[in-house]
Amino acid sequence: MLGLYVHIPFCSAICNYCNFNRGLFDPALKQRYVPALLDEITRAGDGSAADTIFFGGGTPSLLEPAEIGAIIARLRDSFALTADAEVTLEANPETVTPERLSGFLEAGVTRLSYGVQSLRDAELGRLSRLHSAARARLAVGEARAAGFTNLSLDLMMWLPEQTVAQWVESVDGLIALEPDHASLYILELYPNAPLRETMSRSRWSLAPDDDAADMYLAAMERLDRAGYGQYEISNVSRPGRASRHNLKYWTEGEWLGFGCGAHSTRHGVRWKNVSGTEDYIAAVAQQGRLRVEERVLSAQMQLEEALFTRMRLAEGVSLADVGNRFGVDIWARYGPSLQRFMDAGMDLLIYDGDRLRLTRSGMLLANEIVAVFIEPPMR
Repeated sequence: MLGLYVHIPFCSAICNYCNFNRGLFDPALKQRYVPALLDEITRAGDGSAADTIFFGGGTPSLLEPAEIGAIIARLRDSFALTADAEVTLEANPETVTPERLSGFLEAGVTRLSYGVQSLRDAELGRLSRLHSAARARLAVGEARAAGFTNLSLDLMMWLPEQTVAQWVESVDGLIALEPDHASLYILELYPNAPLRETMSRSRWSLAPDDDAADMYLAAMERLDRAGYGQYEISNVSRPGRASRHNLKYWTEGEWLGFGCGAHSTRHGVRWKNVSGTEDYIAAVAQQGRLRVEERVLSAQMQLEEALFTRMRLAEGVSLADVGNRFGVDIWARYGPSLQRFMDAGMDLLIYDGDRLRLTRSGMLLANEIVAVFIEPPMR
């Protein structure tokens, strides 16, 4: 079934590391953006079955519960949304109150995803986050009190000046909050990120690469012991709480994206909406073309994507399933290039004759390993 993504580009402040399509919250601009979203959804609606909605951003929790409810209702009118649809709202801890959380739940949100990033105030300050660790903990309690039974928390590792012990402190703090799902990401600094300049000016440094690996492995070991199952390189969950929407991205699913800069993939075609918020509103009003980038995915491109996205999953990929779909002997084509990662002592890759998967150590080198699928194979 389809996944439906809704982009909300507004933030209370611009984090110094972020490279997403977003801007400062402007109430007047929001009043024009939400109707444009509703119009785009109506135009795209074809009654197709869908089973997930994901509000991303930006900070979607800056919208009023009634606005979120109106968007969900329009999606239900335009698509055949299943009764048990997963409806995720990304939120920052400082943007919620008990009343707003109850409103989001009543509007139809079933899953809440908090961008916590750290449970240490010094690190939150370095990332220019607006909330404190105490506020994040309080927001979790408020979400539970409001009735949310599916709660996800995000943390970031390898932050400026962060040690392995300090990272583990945040991980242990997350475990104590008992979320249903957690996403753990390594900080990636894009070339012009303001944080780069701040780090240089403040003489902050990143830990050595080996420490980043230790951070990752230590976190996953702790989460294992706490009863969380790793299902993707950066994601763990309680049983039955994996992100159904995000799994579409890793299992060749199809999704439609609404809003400025939103991406879509359907019927072998991938496209992106115009990025500028004002440009998007104007294009919708004029019933103009929203797509600024469109690409037809060749069979080879679809094969490569099936392999390197499924390899992100802890269960790996069935080479027989993918090979039968594309009429390719996967191991014959790529096995010689992959063999070096399975040589004695490497412990990076496991192949049982059908299923190919990364070990946890292999996940640290995932980009290098899966590059085999998008480079000329050995002959």
